[in-house]
Amino acid sequence: MWDHMFTLTLPVAEKMLRPTIVYVFVVVMLRIFGKRELAQLNPFDLVVLLSVSNTVQNAIIGEDNSLIGGLIGAFTLFAVNYLVVRFLFKHRRLDEILEGTPAVLVKNGELQRKELAKELLTESEVLSVAHRQGFANLNEVNTCRLEPGGIFFFEPKEPRSDEKQHAEVMARLGELSRQMDDLRGLVGAR
Repeated sequence: MWDHMFTLTLPVAEKMLRPTIVYVFVVVMLRIFGKRELAQLNPFDLVVLLSVSNTVQNAIIGEDNSLIGGLIGAFTLFAVNYLVVRFLFKHRRLDEILEGTPAVLVKNGELQRKELAKELLTESEVLSVAHRQGFANLNEVNTCRLEPGGIFFFEPKEPRSDEKQHAEVMARLGELSRQMDDLRGLVGAR
């Protein structure tokens, strides 16, 4: 039993090279197939992401099912990711080139159908995300961008009611503060 858990059947270099190759492949595929895969908009996209992880499992571990082999593979994935993120952090321009640019899906309240088609998104999918962000419909949206990391950014046409209320409360607090300062000035002058 112990022998199977701790004995590597593949060389350590191969155990490190396999996850590195798979990591690079998956990153490139996500870049090629777009931001949609990262946004996980529908069950089909989620199934693809889960299936990819299962599909590449054997490519990462090979014929080695030992505990040590698995730990080496996992460590390699973490290490490669750390090095890539650190490298891209220091080379911002390269990071922008690799990540891509945001896709503007709604501009000035108008759906950008070419961008939707480019990102393989339907109006109903964007509307669904808008609903999760608190918008009743797309008429309330000034701008919607799909960021390279798969995050949707919505900018409302008008400030939201909670933002208006916050601004009113802050204005009232400012006025109360001025009145308190005036009263302190009157009391101190006596």
